[in-house]
Amino acid sequence: MRAIMLDEREVRAAVAMPEAVAAVRQGFTDLAAGAFEMPVRTVLDEGRFLVMPVHHRPTSSAVIKTLSLNFDRTPAIGGTVAWSELHSHDRVVADAGAVTALRTGAAVGAATDLLADPGADELVLIGAGGQAPDQVRAVHAVRPLRRLTVVATAPERARALIDRLRPELDGVRLEAAADARAAVGGAPIVCCATTATAPLFAADDLPERVHVNAVGAFRPTMRELPDELLAGADVVIDEREAVLEESGEVIHALEAGAITEADLRELGPALAKDDGARAPRTVFKSVGVAVQDWAIAHLLAERVLR
Repeated sequence: MRAIMLDEREVRAAVAMPEAVAAVRQGFTDLAAGAFEMPVRTVLDEGRFLVMPVHHRPTSSAVIKTLSLNFDRTPAIGGTVAWSELHSHDRVVADAGAVTALRTGAAVGAATDLLADPGADELVLIGAGGQAPDQVRAVHAVRPLRRLTVVATAPERARALIDRLRPELDGVRLEAAADARAAVGGAPIVCCATTATAPLFAADDLPERVHVNAVGAFRPTMRELPDELLAGADVVIDEREAVLEESGEVIHALEAGAITEADLRELGPALAKDDGARAPRTVFKSVGVAVQDWAIAHLLAERVLR
């Protein structure tokens, strides 16, 4: 019996973002095909502790992620992602913060590749926290960027993120900004990765054609997007049951009558039946589901256990 422990550095070394995007894309497609058993995650202490299990039937493998969230510490996410298989005693236990950031970015990459205009090459990222770098890496993997603007209420955090990403973004114009509403005005792609409890901008601040990813709000009390944007956009979500229970944006828009449940499309079926048509405005709303963790853990297991 082997138990392979992987820290953040080892997770990063084992999985590149393009691989992660491909794996998470396939995971959502398999979810749509019924390959996974995935309960809604268990939320404890008002969201400070999360437990996310998932079972992949074709491989008889399972992942359980257990994490704590504290945005007053760095990094904010702590915990483990544990991989096990029915036919083996071997297992992998990986750093939950690294896996979560990687798989959250990868889902955004898959959704952006599906929904953003093929020629979109400018990204406005709102938020400069732990999830932010992988939002940029994922979008850049599917829509090579010409320009990146990082918006943060503390300018020094935006500049620090830009300095961190600069070696990975050769030839990309890099800018910092403090006003989200002004920054999104000409952006074909917007990523929101904040802990906001009120919309970050108005729908009218956005251009006529835009794709927006929102991954920061994961509790009903949190919101990054306005109702008017969801009402006028093609809205794709990661998983219906999870979003209806946890997404403040979706819950608020439903209660306000801005949208109905019929207006929500899940990512897996959308990927499986992509007809190439794109609405002028598209939104990907994700609260994060365990299939994403399984996809990254599967890559890790293939590399360290085989």
